[in-house]
Amino acid sequence: MITGVTGQDGSYLSEFLLEKGYEVHGIIRRSSVDFRERIAHLEGKPHFHLHFADLGDSMSIVKVVDKVRPDEIYNLAAQSHVQVSFDSPEFTADVDATGVLRVLEAVRACHLEKTCRIYQASTSELYGKVEEVPQNENTPFHPYSPYAVAKLYGFWIVKEYREAYDMFCCSGILFNHESERRGETFVTRKITLAAARIAQGLQDCLYLGNLDSLRDWGYAKDYVECMWLILQNDQPEDFVIATGVQHSVREFTELAFHHVGIELKFEGKGIDEKGICVKGPEKLLGKTLVAVSKDFYRPTDVVNLWGDPTKAKAKLGWNPSKTSFEQLVKLMVDADMAKVASEGAAAHVRINLAEYLEKGIVK
Repeated sequence: MITGVTGQDGSYLSEFLLEKGYEVHGIIRRSSVDFRERIAHLEGKPHFHLHFADLGDSMSIVKVVDKVRPDEIYNLAAQSHVQVSFDSPEFTADVDATGVLRVLEAVRACHLEKTCRIYQASTSELYGKVEEVPQNENTPFHPYSPYAVAKLYGFWIVKEYREAYDMFCCSGILFNHESERRGETFVTRKITLAAARIAQGLQDCLYLGNLDSLRDWGYAKDYVECMWLILQNDQPEDFVIATGVQHSVREFTELAFHHVGIELKFEGKGIDEKGICVKGPEKLLGKTLVAVSKDFYRPTDVVNLWGDPTKAKAKLGWNPSKTSFEQLVKLMVDADMAKVASEGAAAHVRINLAEYLEKGIVK
Protein backbone atom coordinates (compact mmCIF):
# COMPACT_ATOMS: atom_id res chain seq x y z
CA MET A 1 0.00 0.00 0.00
CA ILE A 2 1.37 3.39 -1.04
CA THR A 3 0.12 6.73 0.25
CA GLY A 4 1.05 9.60 -2.03
CA VAL A 5 0.87 7.29 -5.03
CA THR A 6 0.20 10.14 -7.47
CA GLY A 7 3.45 11.91 -6.55
CA GLN A 8 6.90 11.62 -8.07
CA ASP A 9 8.11 8.93 -5.67
CA GLY A 10 4.78 7.12 -5.54
CA SER A 11 4.66 6.65 -9.30
CA TYR A 12 8.24 5.36 -9.52
CA LEU A 13 7.74 3.06 -6.52
CA SER A 14 4.54 1.65 -8.05
CA GLU A 15 6.40 0.78 -11.26
CA PHE A 16 9.26 -0.76 -9.28
CA LEU A 17 6.99 -2.95 -7.13
CA LEU A 18 4.82 -4.04 -10.05
CA GLU A 19 7.95 -5.22 -11.86
CA LYS A 20 8.74 -7.33 -8.78
CA GLY A 21 5.33 -8.99 -8.89
CA TYR A 22 3.65 -7.02 -6.10
CA GLU A 23 -0.06 -6.30 -5.82
CA VAL A 24 0.06 -2.51 -5.43
CA HIS A 25 -2.69 -0.52 -3.72
CA GLY A 26 -2.41 3.25 -4.05
CA ILE A 27 -4.13 5.85 -1.87
CA ILE A 28 -5.56 8.99 -3.48
CA ARG A 29 -7.56 11.87 -2.01
CA ARG A 30 -11.02 12.80 -3.20
CA SER A 31 -10.81 16.13 -4.98
CA SER A 32 -12.76 18.19 -7.49
CA VAL A 33 -9.56 18.24 -9.56
CA ASP A 34 -8.37 14.73 -10.34
CA PHE A 35 -4.60 14.73 -10.89
CA ARG A 36 -3.27 11.31 -11.90
CA GLU A 37 -0.87 12.25 -14.68
CA ARG A 38 2.08 10.36 -13.20
CA ILE A 39 0.19 7.07 -12.76
CA ALA A 40 -2.19 7.22 -15.75
CA HIS A 41 -0.13 4.58 -17.57
CA LEU A 42 -0.58 2.17 -14.63
CA GLU A 43 -4.35 2.40 -14.31
CA GLY A 44 -6.09 -0.65 -15.72
CA LYS A 45 -3.18 -2.96 -14.96
CA PRO A 46 -4.50 -6.06 -13.14
CA HIS A 47 -2.20 -5.72 -10.11
CA PHE A 48 -2.60 -1.96 -9.60
CA HIS A 49 -5.50 -0.68 -7.52
CA LEU A 50 -6.57 2.73 -6.22
CA HIS A 51 -8.50 3.58 -3.07
CA PHE A 52 -9.82 6.87 -1.70
CA ALA A 53 -8.49 7.95 1.69
CA ASP A 54 -6.85 10.96 3.32
CA LEU A 55 -4.06 11.27 5.90
CA GLY A 56 -6.19 13.93 7.56
CA ASP A 57 -9.01 11.42 8.16
CA SER A 58 -8.09 8.49 10.41
CA MET A 59 -11.24 6.44 9.67
CA SER A 60 -10.59 6.49 5.93
CA ILE A 61 -7.08 5.16 6.53
CA VAL A 62 -8.33 2.42 8.87
CA LYS A 63 -10.95 1.30 6.33
CA VAL A 64 -8.44 0.93 3.51
CA VAL A 65 -5.85 -0.81 5.68
CA ASP A 66 -8.51 -3.24 6.91
CA LYS A 67 -9.70 -3.91 3.36
CA VAL A 68 -6.25 -4.34 1.78
CA ARG A 69 -4.46 -5.85 4.81
CA PRO A 70 -1.06 -4.98 3.34
CA ASP A 71 2.27 -6.67 3.96
CA GLU A 72 4.11 -3.40 3.35
CA ILE A 73 3.05 0.23 3.67
CA TYR A 74 5.03 3.08 2.13
CA ASN A 75 3.87 6.38 3.60
CA LEU A 76 4.98 8.89 0.97
CA ALA A 77 2.05 11.32 1.23
CA ALA A 78 2.91 14.74 2.63
CA GLN A 79 2.72 18.46 2.15
CA SER A 80 6.29 18.36 0.92
CA HIS A 81 7.04 21.93 -0.16
CA VAL A 82 9.20 23.78 2.39
CA GLN A 83 8.10 27.28 1.34
CA VAL A 84 4.41 26.28 1.42
CA SER A 85 4.88 25.08 5.01
CA PHE A 86 5.55 28.68 6.07
CA ASP A 87 2.27 29.72 4.46
CA SER A 88 0.25 26.70 5.68
CA PRO A 89 1.94 25.49 8.90
CA GLU A 90 -1.20 24.00 10.47
CA PHE A 91 -2.10 21.92 7.41
CA THR A 92 1.53 20.80 7.12
CA ALA A 93 1.55 19.66 10.76
CA ASP A 94 -1.73 17.77 10.39
CA VAL A 95 -0.59 15.78 7.35
CA ASP A 96 3.17 15.44 7.88
CA ALA A 97 3.09 14.83 11.65
CA THR A 98 -0.31 13.55 12.80
CA GLY A 99 -0.83 11.80 9.44
CA VAL A 100 2.05 9.45 10.24
CA LEU A 101 0.47 8.63 13.59
CA ARG A 102 -2.82 7.84 11.84
CA VAL A 103 -1.11 5.30 9.58
CA LEU A 104 0.62 3.60 12.53
CA GLU A 105 -2.59 3.48 14.54
CA ALA A 106 -4.52 2.09 11.57
CA VAL A 107 -2.09 -0.83 11.42
CA ARG A 108 -2.59 -1.47 15.13
CA ALA A 109 -6.37 -1.11 14.91
CA CYS A 110 -6.43 -3.78 12.19
CA HIS A 111 -4.14 -6.07 14.27
CA LEU A 112 -1.41 -6.08 11.61
CA GLU A 113 1.43 -4.83 13.78
CA LYS A 114 3.26 -8.19 13.62
CA THR A 115 2.84 -8.76 9.88
CA CYS A 116 2.92 -5.34 8.20
CA ARG A 117 6.19 -3.50 7.59
CA ILE A 118 5.99 0.31 7.37
CA TYR A 119 8.27 2.73 5.57
CA GLN A 120 8.08 6.43 6.48
CA ALA A 121 9.42 8.98 4.01
CA SER A 122 11.52 11.26 6.16
CA THR A 123 13.68 14.13 4.96
CA SER A 124 17.12 15.71 5.09
CA GLU A 125 15.36 18.93 6.17
CA LEU A 126 15.46 17.40 9.67
CA TYR A 127 19.11 18.45 9.84
CA GLY A 128 18.11 22.02 9.02
CA LYS A 129 20.65 24.37 10.53
CA VAL A 130 23.24 21.67 10.16
CA GLU A 131 25.63 20.86 12.99
CA GLU A 132 28.05 18.74 10.93
CA VAL A 133 28.78 17.86 7.30
CA PRO A 134 28.14 15.46 5.76
CA GLN A 135 25.07 14.29 7.67
CA ASN A 136 24.51 10.66 8.66
CA GLU A 137 22.11 8.67 10.86
CA ASN A 138 23.80 9.97 14.04
CA THR A 139 23.92 13.66 13.15
CA PRO A 140 21.79 15.79 15.52
CA PHE A 141 18.59 17.24 14.07
CA HIS A 142 17.96 20.98 13.98
CA PRO A 143 14.74 21.50 11.94
CA TYR A 144 14.50 24.95 10.39
CA SER A 145 11.01 25.18 8.86
CA PRO A 146 7.42 24.18 9.77
CA TYR A 147 7.80 21.32 7.27
CA ALA A 148 10.94 20.02 8.98
CA VAL A 149 9.41 20.31 12.46
CA ALA A 150 6.36 18.31 11.33
CA LYS A 151 8.57 15.68 9.74
CA LEU A 152 10.59 15.46 12.95
CA TYR A 153 7.45 14.36 14.81
CA GLY A 154 6.86 11.75 12.09
CA PHE A 155 10.40 10.43 12.49
CA TRP A 156 10.19 10.14 16.28
CA ILE A 157 6.68 8.64 16.39
CA VAL A 158 7.86 5.88 14.02
CA LYS A 159 10.82 5.21 16.30
CA GLU A 160 8.52 5.18 19.35
CA TYR A 161 6.09 2.66 17.82
CA ARG A 162 9.02 0.47 16.78
CA GLU A 163 10.26 0.32 20.36
CA ALA A 164 6.94 0.41 22.23
CA TYR A 165 5.01 -2.09 20.11
CA ASP A 166 7.81 -4.06 18.42
CA MET A 167 6.55 -2.98 14.99
CA PHE A 168 8.68 -3.18 11.86
CA CYS A 169 8.56 0.51 11.01
CA CYS A 170 11.44 2.64 9.84
CA SER A 171 12.32 5.93 8.20
CA GLY A 172 14.34 6.72 5.13
CA ILE A 173 15.98 10.12 5.58
CA LEU A 174 15.82 11.18 1.95
CA PHE A 175 18.02 13.95 0.67
CA ASN A 176 16.82 15.95 -2.33
CA HIS A 177 15.73 13.63 -5.10
CA GLU A 178 14.52 14.91 -8.43
CA SER A 179 13.29 13.68 -11.80
CA GLU A 180 11.35 14.68 -14.89
CA ARG A 181 8.23 13.97 -12.78
CA ARG A 182 9.12 16.54 -10.11
CA GLY A 183 6.47 19.18 -9.42
CA GLU A 184 6.97 22.42 -11.32
CA THR A 185 7.11 24.57 -8.15
CA PHE A 186 10.26 22.83 -6.87
CA VAL A 187 13.45 24.70 -7.66
CA THR A 188 15.13 22.04 -9.84
CA ARG A 189 12.10 21.63 -12.09
CA LYS A 190 11.59 25.38 -12.14
CA ILE A 191 15.16 25.71 -13.45
CA THR A 192 14.92 23.01 -16.14
CA LEU A 193 11.56 24.29 -17.38
CA ALA A 194 12.85 27.86 -17.53
CA ALA A 195 15.98 26.79 -19.43
CA ALA A 196 13.78 25.00 -21.98
CA ARG A 197 11.38 27.93 -22.32
CA ILE A 198 14.14 30.53 -22.63
CA ALA A 199 15.92 28.40 -25.25
CA GLN A 200 12.69 28.18 -27.23
CA GLY A 201 11.85 31.87 -26.91
CA LEU A 202 8.91 31.47 -24.54
CA GLN A 203 10.42 33.06 -21.40
CA ASP A 204 12.77 35.99 -20.83
CA CYS A 205 14.29 35.43 -17.40
CA LEU A 206 14.44 32.94 -14.52
CA TYR A 207 14.09 34.32 -10.98
CA LEU A 208 15.58 32.33 -8.09
CA GLY A 209 16.35 32.71 -4.38
CA ASN A 210 19.65 31.83 -2.71
CA LEU A 211 22.04 30.59 -5.41
CA ASP A 212 24.58 29.55 -2.78
CA SER A 213 22.32 26.90 -1.20
CA LEU A 214 24.05 23.52 -1.27
CA ARG A 215 22.14 20.29 -1.82
CA ASP A 216 22.78 16.57 -2.30
CA TRP A 217 20.68 15.83 -5.41
CA GLY A 218 19.84 12.29 -6.55
CA TYR A 219 17.47 10.61 -9.01
CA ALA A 220 14.08 9.71 -7.52
CA LYS A 221 13.86 6.55 -9.62
CA ASP A 222 17.02 5.24 -7.91
CA TYR A 223 15.84 6.25 -4.44
CA VAL A 224 12.64 4.17 -4.47
CA GLU A 225 14.79 1.04 -4.74
CA CYS A 226 16.42 1.99 -1.44
CA MET A 227 12.97 2.46 0.16
CA TRP A 228 12.14 -1.12 -0.79
CA LEU A 229 15.51 -2.43 0.42
CA ILE A 230 14.91 -0.83 3.83
CA LEU A 231 11.77 -2.94 4.28
CA GLN A 232 13.61 -6.11 3.16
CA ASN A 233 16.27 -5.65 5.84
CA ASP A 234 16.36 -8.19 8.68
CA GLN A 235 15.87 -5.51 11.35
CA PRO A 236 13.85 -2.27 11.25
CA GLU A 237 16.37 0.58 11.06
CA ASP A 238 16.53 4.15 9.81
CA PHE A 239 18.75 5.00 6.85
CA VAL A 240 20.07 8.10 5.12
CA ILE A 241 19.27 7.97 1.39
CA ALA A 242 21.67 10.29 -0.45
CA THR A 243 24.40 10.33 -3.12
CA GLY A 244 27.20 11.74 -0.97
CA VAL A 245 27.85 14.44 -3.60
CA GLN A 246 26.95 18.11 -3.13
CA HIS A 247 26.19 20.94 -5.57
CA SER A 248 24.88 24.50 -5.37
CA VAL A 249 21.71 25.89 -6.92
CA ARG A 250 24.02 27.97 -9.13
CA GLU A 251 25.76 24.81 -10.43
CA PHE A 252 22.41 23.16 -11.18
CA THR A 253 21.34 26.26 -13.10
CA GLU A 254 24.59 26.49 -15.10
CA LEU A 255 24.37 22.83 -16.10
CA ALA A 256 20.68 23.02 -17.07
CA PHE A 257 21.33 25.99 -19.37
CA HIS A 258 24.43 24.26 -20.76
CA HIS A 259 22.25 21.34 -21.88
CA VAL A 260 20.05 23.69 -23.94
CA GLY A 261 23.09 25.29 -25.60
CA ILE A 262 23.40 28.38 -23.39
CA GLU A 263 26.47 29.24 -21.33
CA LEU A 264 26.01 31.58 -18.37
CA LYS A 265 28.43 33.89 -16.59
CA PHE A 266 27.39 34.91 -13.08
CA GLU A 267 28.18 38.42 -11.91
CA GLY A 268 27.46 40.27 -8.66
CA LYS A 269 26.67 38.91 -5.21
CA GLY A 270 23.59 38.08 -3.16
CA ILE A 271 20.42 39.82 -4.27
CA ASP A 272 22.36 41.58 -7.06
CA GLU A 273 23.73 38.43 -8.68
CA LYS A 274 22.80 37.81 -12.31
CA GLY A 275 23.39 35.06 -14.85
CA ILE A 276 24.32 36.59 -18.21
CA CYS A 277 24.34 34.71 -21.51
CA VAL A 278 27.90 34.60 -22.94
CA LYS A 279 27.33 31.80 -25.45
CA GLY A 280 24.18 30.67 -27.24
CA PRO A 281 21.64 32.06 -29.71
CA GLU A 282 22.69 35.53 -30.95
CA LYS A 283 19.46 37.15 -29.75
CA LEU A 284 20.27 36.09 -26.15
CA LEU A 285 23.94 37.14 -26.01
CA GLY A 286 24.62 39.67 -23.26
CA LYS A 287 21.12 39.35 -21.81
CA THR A 288 20.37 38.60 -18.16
CA LEU A 289 18.68 35.19 -18.18
CA VAL A 290 18.90 34.46 -14.42
CA ALA A 291 18.26 36.93 -11.62
CA VAL A 292 17.83 36.75 -7.85
CA SER A 293 14.58 37.83 -6.21
CA LYS A 294 14.04 38.35 -2.48
CA ASP A 295 10.54 36.89 -2.99
CA PHE A 296 12.13 33.43 -3.15
CA TYR A 297 14.12 33.70 0.06
CA ARG A 298 12.66 31.73 2.98
CA PRO A 299 12.17 33.18 6.48
CA THR A 300 14.75 30.61 7.66
CA ASP A 301 16.81 28.83 5.03
CA VAL A 302 18.74 25.57 5.06
CA VAL A 303 21.94 26.12 3.09
CA ASN A 304 24.19 23.07 3.48
CA LEU A 305 22.63 19.61 3.08
CA TRP A 306 25.05 16.79 2.24
CA GLY A 307 24.23 13.16 2.97
CA ASP A 308 26.45 10.24 3.88
CA PRO A 309 24.97 7.02 2.39
CA THR A 310 27.64 4.72 3.87
CA LYS A 311 25.17 2.73 6.01
CA ALA A 312 22.74 2.12 3.11
CA LYS A 313 25.59 0.99 0.87
CA ALA A 314 27.06 -1.37 3.48
CA LYS A 315 23.90 -2.88 5.00
CA LEU A 316 21.50 -2.79 2.03
CA GLY A 317 23.88 -3.06 -0.90
CA TRP A 318 22.35 0.05 -2.46
CA ASN A 319 24.21 1.94 -5.17
CA PRO A 320 23.71 5.72 -4.79
CA SER A 321 25.81 6.47 -7.89
CA LYS A 322 23.65 4.73 -10.47
CA THR A 323 22.62 8.08 -11.97
CA SER A 324 25.13 10.93 -11.76
CA PHE A 325 24.26 14.58 -11.09
CA GLU A 326 25.07 15.44 -14.71
CA GLN A 327 22.85 12.62 -16.01
CA LEU A 328 20.02 13.70 -13.71
CA VAL A 329 20.07 17.30 -14.96
CA LYS A 330 20.22 16.13 -18.59
CA LEU A 331 17.25 13.77 -18.10
CA MET A 332 15.18 16.62 -16.67
CA VAL A 333 16.22 19.14 -19.31
CA ASP A 334 15.58 16.75 -22.21
CA ALA A 335 12.09 15.97 -20.88
CA ASP A 336 11.27 19.66 -20.43
CA MET A 337 12.62 20.60 -23.86
CA ALA A 338 10.20 18.05 -25.34
CA LYS A 339 7.36 19.24 -23.10
CA VAL A 340 7.84 22.91 -24.00
CA ALA A 341 8.10 22.11 -27.71
CA SER A 342 4.87 20.11 -27.49
CA GLU A 343 3.09 22.90 -25.62
CA GLY A 344 4.31 25.43 -28.17
CA ALA A 345 3.01 23.32 -31.05
CA ALA A 346 -0.36 22.91 -29.34
CA ALA A 347 -0.60 26.66 -28.70
CA HIS A 348 0.20 27.32 -32.38
CA VAL A 349 -2.63 24.98 -33.44
CA ARG A 350 -5.06 26.76 -31.08
CA ILE A 351 -4.07 30.18 -32.47
CA ASN A 352 -4.51 29.01 -36.07
CA LEU A 353 -7.84 27.40 -35.28
CA ALA A 354 -9.12 30.61 -33.70
CA GLU A 355 -8.03 32.54 -36.77
CA TYR A 356 -9.69 30.06 -39.13
CA LEU A 357 -12.93 30.17 -37.13
CA GLU A 358 -12.93 33.96 -37.23
CA LYS A 359 -12.44 33.97 -41.02
CA GLY A 360 -15.02 31.26 -41.54
CA ILE A 361 -12.48 28.86 -43.04
CA VAL A 362 -13.65 26.12 -40.69
CA LYS A 363 -16.81 25.78 -38.60
